[in-house]
Amino acid sequence: MKKILRPAFLTLLLVSGAVQAQELFSELSAGYYEKLFRIDGSNTIGAELAPALVKSWMVSRGAEQVQSVSNGGGNEVRISGYVPAVSAHIYVDIAAHGSGTGFKALAQGATDIAAASRPVKDKEQAAMPAVNLSSAESEHVVGIDGLAIIVHPENPLQQLQVTHIRDLFTGRISNWKELGGLDEPVSVFARDENSGTWDSFRHMVLGSAALREGTPRFESNNDLSDRVSVTPGAVGFVGLASVRNARAIAVSAGQAAGLFPEKLTVATEDYALSRRLYLYTAGRPANAYVRDFLEFAAHEGQEQVAEVGFVSQSVTAVKPAYQAQLPDQIRKTTEGAYRLTVNFRFEEGSARLDNKAQRDVDRLLEFVSDYPEAEVILLGFGDSRGNETMTQLLSKHRAMAVSRALRQAAVYPKLVTGYGSELPVADVEGNDGRQKNSRVEVWVRQPHDVANLF
Repeated sequence: MKKILRPAFLTLLLVSGAVQAQELFSELSAGYYEKLFRIDGSNTIGAELAPALVKSWMVSRGAEQVQSVSNGGGNEVRISGYVPAVSAHIYVDIAAHGSGTGFKALAQGATDIAAASRPVKDKEQAAMPAVNLSSAESEHVVGIDGLAIIVHPENPLQQLQVTHIRDLFTGRISNWKELGGLDEPVSVFARDENSGTWDSFRHMVLGSAALREGTPRFESNNDLSDRVSVTPGAVGFVGLASVRNARAIAVSAGQAAGLFPEKLTVATEDYALSRRLYLYTAGRPANAYVRDFLEFAAHEGQEQVAEVGFVSQSVTAVKPAYQAQLPDQIRKTTEGAYRLTVNFRFEEGSARLDNKAQRDVDRLLEFVSDYPEAEVILLGFGDSRGNETMTQLLSKHRAMAVSRALRQAAVYPKLVTGYGSELPVADVEGNDGRQKNSRVEVWVRQPHDVANLF
């Protein structure tokens, strides 16, 4: 493999990461408390992740005495610190009342960053016609979350279909014995209407069906999980970081195999109920602190993403437990190889990398730079719509799109191929399922067998 050329984006990142406090905070006034920016939106992000990211960002940029205090009510905090280089006090306000509140505040100019545990909705985009919130300048993926379906620890069931989960939460199934479980009534708990977690669950599970009447609702993931863990017969849904003392079960969709929410399945977004966590801005931020914070969150801040309990976007190599059960051709292709914790996905119906995938190219290059002799294998997959020959061709085109991006940095994959609609990871019905199935997996193999190398 030829010497890897560092992409321009990473060069800019290194410069950004080296910004001195004197430069970043040069316009602050000594002795004053200066508000740097504000984050509104998702409780999933705002409860722990956003405060952790802001604290780490402040410390990395030279701040001291960094602390978090309540700021006027539940789910609202102020992160403050002191910058000795310029003798100034700084702070960032965070209000975590649900993804919808973040987009509303962003449209009103009342916040700098909208935190969301789901993509922007059409009506939210319509409220900001001058800005494309789906562009790479506005949409920033900060991490991956698995929407865990949790039950009481003594519930013996290990796996549920998405359709079964829907029936539990709509009331069509009212006793666990209907699913082969104990003769025990079902108790349902759900997040509140403002929650991005609720929006994700409603979109991925309920569809147009209504939640069971009288279901207790919770603003906090942790509070919901704690209730499920002490209520026999209970079932609920929370972000991956909030399973706590309840028990997560495997979830399957359509013909796809059931998967537990764990690092590989969630990081690759193969898990049926995985989702991206977003930070949205109104285009490229004019606020230099916001720009620097977003770069930090996308790279150095991924450590905090993992520490809080979500899945970071940092690329690692894993030996999948299911590898021996893969179809013969794919098993032979990946024999002796490790699966990387990244899947490349695309704009709908195309071979154009989506916003996250564009960033993931750089992350993959960072990984490969540590293993310059590794053989990179790109496997493309598609959905089963229409002609299988065309699906197979498009799946290979997608793998080739990733290959072209790598070749620009002098990384030349060993194998680039497509497998059409094989190995679906989601129900093929609906746009979300097709998007999940349309992916490129990345595997790496050392030319010499070195045990436990990765």
